[in-house]
Amino acid sequence: MDKFNSKMEHITYLNNMQNDLLIWFSDNGRLRIPWKLKEDGSRPDIGEILSPYGIWIAEVMLQQTQLKVVIPYWHKWMMTFPSLVVLAEADEQEVLLVWQGLGYYSRAKRLHESSKILVNLIGKNNISDLSFWPIELDQWMALPGIGRTTAGSIISSAFDFPLPILDGNVRRILSRLFATNKSNLQDSKRLWTLSERLVPNHNPRDFNQALMDLGAIVCTSNKPKCNFCPIQNYCLAFLKYDPRDFPNKDLKKVILFQEIGLALIFNKDGELLIDQRLDSDSMGGMWEFPGGKKESGESIEKTIKREIKEEIGIDIKLREKLLSFEHTYSHKKLFFTVYLCDFLSGKPRALASQKLLWVKPNRLLKFPFPAANKKIIFALFKHLGIEKENL
Repeated sequence: MDKFNSKMEHITYLNNMQNDLLIWFSDNGRLRIPWKLKEDGSRPDIGEILSPYGIWIAEVMLQQTQLKVVIPYWHKWMMTFPSLVVLAEADEQEVLLVWQGLGYYSRAKRLHESSKILVNLIGKNNISDLSFWPIELDQWMALPGIGRTTAGSIISSAFDFPLPILDGNVRRILSRLFATNKSNLQDSKRLWTLSERLVPNHNPRDFNQALMDLGAIVCTSNKPKCNFCPIQNYCLAFLKYDPRDFPNKDLKKVILFQEIGLALIFNKDGELLIDQRLDSDSMGGMWEFPGGKKESGESIEKTIKREIKEEIGIDIKLREKLLSFEHTYSHKKLFFTVYLCDFLSGKPRALASQKLLWVKPNRLLKFPFPAANKKIIFALFKHLGIEKENL
């Protein structure tokens, strides 16, 4: 290990590895990522500045989501909020509506909050002048939800500055390259040092993207394609061990399973009751259909009636089941049962939410709902004979 690390200190050895990776990237990398292109669709020259706005939006979207999923959402976002000022002046509900479907909705709220901070920092009249945008790591990390990797990626992508990154792909590559047989959490400090050592002063924008692409395409978690790796001759895990043994995996959390009963409550005017989550809750500010968790020994029908009484203070009549389905999050698995219901008596009160609203079913898509609720909405449209194209 020491002999190998001493090689890594040698500038020629390091330059050769960097060059081999960049050559691979030019032939095999993801070169058409939209936020890393100029406005005319061409690739930037080395050292050329790109707009940090679109890069910042994309990097936050990518924190919990794969690239192929992010790209269409990024395009939609940029069409709706084409500049930092437009985003800062937007209503939060509009921001959540555009984000709808990406999950981890606190990211959208933090982007909205950060946009106002950036406008104050840069100055509203200076937004179009890229020289006024922050270029220091601590300036970006001071924004809500921005860690070192996200900040480093924004700066290196926009300004082509040599800042290291350490996302999941890069962690895996470095753990194998140096045969670091500790968990990611234990060895984070050392991996950051290695990442700093690797990133070149010349063309760091492409180098960092090359690392991420190598991890996504070749140096994958379970089935690394070592025979196609451009830096296999530099990789200690490949030369001496089995790359699949690196890094040691952190213990997986047990995924919770919960049954949820939801009510689609109609009044005599054919309006549907929806509630808005508390800002302090998960997915705060989003709208949803009322209901809650099934208790042990309780029927799902009883769950729905009890939850509606506890959360809204009204009595309802269950008519028929609309649908049941499973929805998986990163940390839990939910099984939803949804009933069509009639409002009987009582005065609706927001006892567990910040707001209640009666709406016509054909207006539901005007509100930001979590992904699971969207499935319910489309099932309801089908039941009521509402064509989405006519909304």
